[in-house]
Amino acid sequence: MTNKQKFQPTRGSLFIPGGSSGVLLIHSLGGSPLEMKSVAHALSRKGMTVYCPVVPGLTFGTDVSGLSTWHDWYQTVSKAFDDLRSTCDTVIIGGASAGSILALRLAAYRQDQAAGLMLYAPTLAVNGWAIPKMIKLFHLVTDKWTARLFKFRTPAPYGIKDERIRNFALDAMRGADNMPADITVRGGGTVYEFFSLVRNVRPMLSLVKLHTLIFHPRHDDQSDIKNTMTLQRKLGGVVEVSVLEDSYHLVTLDRQRNYVVDRTAEFVDRILAAEAVKSGRKQASTSSKQLGAAE
Repeated sequence: MTNKQKFQPTRGSLFIPGGSSGVLLIHSLGGSPLEMKSVAHALSRKGMTVYCPVVPGLTFGTDVSGLSTWHDWYQTVSKAFDDLRSTCDTVIIGGASAGSILALRLAAYRQDQAAGLMLYAPTLAVNGWAIPKMIKLFHLVTDKWTARLFKFRTPAPYGIKDERIRNFALDAMRGADNMPADITVRGGGTVYEFFSLVRNVRPMLSLVKLHTLIFHPRHDDQSDIKNTMTLQRKLGGVVEVSVLEDSYHLVTLDRQRNYVVDRTAEFVDRILAAEAVKSGRKQASTSSKQLGAAE
């Protein structure tokens, strides 16, 4: 890519400048770029440019009123992809939990500009073993204004199996009254928008033909492994699945985070090697045509 442009990352985003190969990471619903920090730093050590943007409405504390829509989230993610493309020749897309659904939509529309796809505990349905069955009734809500009357608290163990890591995270979230802060709460309006996003993305799964790597805990407390089984059946390209035996939903933070990071780095290496081969073939084809024209 010529005429590379610089861009200004959104305040609070995780951006690590590097070489001409980049990775866009999309965090979970109600999370933050920091949950992708281990993956981001591992890839940056390989010389890659990494960008995990703050997504208003998706990032914790950016939409207290719950008025943002999934269209707003996608617009931010799409712009972040374009920003990264302005500095990188090759871009790989990654997403965690609800962020994986935005990654899938982006992959469907931009797969001619992306090289690969990485999904961390993808969530088409909120159906893990710790999720109250009552959430199924929320699907009966047909308008956002009614949805905003509801609130959903993330149930223990909060997506983290490792008790030490979980306690550390909870201690960081405790307020003056020593009770968990609202970071464990999802507004009904936000959940409604997420369900709407899933309904939009499901029909286009077969259009996603990018080489895909998926991590999913066998005993995910928030997103049953059936989510990944559905993606494995319906995605249109090669799908690699890594089942985690000692982790809950937040796979980039929990006990097997080092394995997740190492496998991610290995996958990225293979994607970049394949892209280099394709680039070499294109250059050889162009040179051959030029020689033919000269004759």
